[in-house]
Parts: sequence; C-alpha cells; structure tokens
Amino acid sequence: MRWLLPEYVEDILPAEAMRIEKLRRRILDLFFKHGYELVMPPLLEYMDSLLTGTGHDLELRTFKVVDQLSGRMMGVRADMTPQVARIDAHLLNRKGVTRLCYCGSVLHTRPTAPGATREPIQIGAEMYGNSGPQSDLEIQRLLCAALKLAGMKDVRLDVGHVAVFRSIATAAKVSAELEVQLFEALQKKDLPAIRELAKDLEAKTRDALLLLPELYGDAKVLAQAEKRLPNLPELRKALATLRSLAKACPVPVSFDLAELRGYHYHSGVVFDAYCKGIAGPVARGGRYDEVGKAFGRARPATGFSIDLRSVAGVLK
Repeated sequence: MRWLLPEYVEDILPAEAMRIEKLRRRILDLFFKHGYELVMPPLLEYMDSLLTGTGHDLELRTFKVVDQLSGRMMGVRADMTPQVARIDAHLLNRKGVTRLCYCGSVLHTRPTAPGATREPIQIGAEMYGNSGPQSDLEIQRLLCAALKLAGMKDVRLDVGHVAVFRSIATAAKVSAELEVQLFEALQKKDLPAIRELAKDLEAKTRDALLLLPELYGDAKVLAQAEKRLPNLPELRKALATLRSLAKACPVPVSFDLAELRGYHYHSGVVFDAYCKGIAGPVARGGRYDEVGKAFGRARPATGFSIDLRSVAGVLK
C-alpha cells in the first residue's frame, strides 16, 4: 500500500489529461487573442512574499516547508493571483494597462469543497492599471467567453461588492474586532448573530446590516438596496457599478450583497461563475486593488481564475 497517494490528491490519466490539455490550449489562445500575455510564476516562494496582500485569507490553505538553503519558511502556492500581482508590480513595472494570464497547479491544505481535489489546475487572466467599471466588465466577458469555448452550459454569475458592507461599517465607525465578527456572521447569513452584534449600533446601521443577507436575487435587489440602505457615497457608487455590469454581462447575473468572500483581499466587485454539471463555482474573480499597494506599487487590479479540472470533468 506504499503507492497510495494522499487523500484528495490523484493522478491524471491519459483521457482526462488530454481533455485538460486541449482546454488549456484553447483558453490560453483566447486570452492571447484579447491581448493577455502569459507568465509562469514559481511553484513556491518565501511565505512573506507569497501571502503579501492576502493576509489570513490564504495562510490556512498554504502548505509550508523550510528552505534548506536559507532556513527561511517557504510556501507552496495556493493561488496564483498574488504571484501575478507581484510580477506586475515589481518585475514588469509598466505604466498604463497590463494584461497577464497564467495556468498551473496550485496546492491546498484542505479541499475547498466536499470531494474536491487538493491540487486544482488554475487558469486565469488579470488586468492591471484600470480602475473603471469597464475593466470589470472586460474581465467578466472574457470569463464568459472562456467558459463558452470550454462547452459549459447554463453559465451564470453571482456578483457582490465588498464596498457595500465596508462603507456601512466605516460610516458607523465600527471597531476592527466587531467588523470581523459581523463579517463572519454575514458570511453565514446568521441573522440572530448579526442582531446581537449590532445591538449597540445606531438603528439605521443595525437595520442595514440585518437587511444585507436578504438582498439576494436579480437586478430588483439593487433597486431595493438603493431605497433601503444608507445614502453613503461609496455604497451608491458600488450599486451603480453592479447595475452597469448587470446590463452588459452576456450571461444571467444574480446579486448577493452579503457576499464577502475574500473580504480582506478584494476591494470591489467579487463574482463566482456557476454552470450545469458542477455543484460549486467553476470560476471566481473580482477586484483587488489593495494587493498592488502591498507590493509597494499601488495598481488597480481585477481578474478571475477557472478550475480547469472541474471543467474537464464536466466534458467527460
């Protein structure tokens, strides 16, 4: 039994390997056609570099090893996006808009979903240097085109915006500790916990926080949010961005204003892509402007990554 692999780690046999390779080539060719340049980050880096800008969002998912040459702690990448942001900020150091793409294996300490592999193959595209909604729309359209090219059926996007909750918390001058607790309760849509945590806040703040988990659905959600949430500039700007994306996206869009995935990592629009045949999201993305700042060069950034193995599994 010595030849057994670790749990949720498996070989890819010829038929599946060929499906994955064909998909990889077709999707990368699509990225190239739209002006995205290929980069190949290393499989592992020093931990302080690998987790820069991502905080604890990735730390628990990252395998750690000691470098025998330097004695420093290194990590095996759990997500390629921060590495691509580092390449843009430090190695390319370009002015203006830069479009980059990538494809490679990542490693997770635990499966992200029941039965999922701990070694996904991640393929994605990132745009740096453009902070406007048009860049978010370009990224979403490119994602939809990639999934269509891969043969995915009934594709839809579930979209949120971290500025909705963040602007409410900032306006109420919520402490950092309470903000974390509210964030966790919102992720679970735990109304009793939100009510208890917000009991000492102003009524309008408490009502807004309790309303967020209910703001889920089609574009009517945005009208309801505009009517019932506080009149805060950043919040209104976020709702306007979501509205423009809904009108222009080539696939059906639903909204979840309590969706705070990657709250400490993302800075604006966040989205998950779903399709027929896959229980969880087949792709994830969003805006993460703060990561470039963490690398020493503030750069607007938005992008997405697709789980190539999940897509290939549907084609099987």
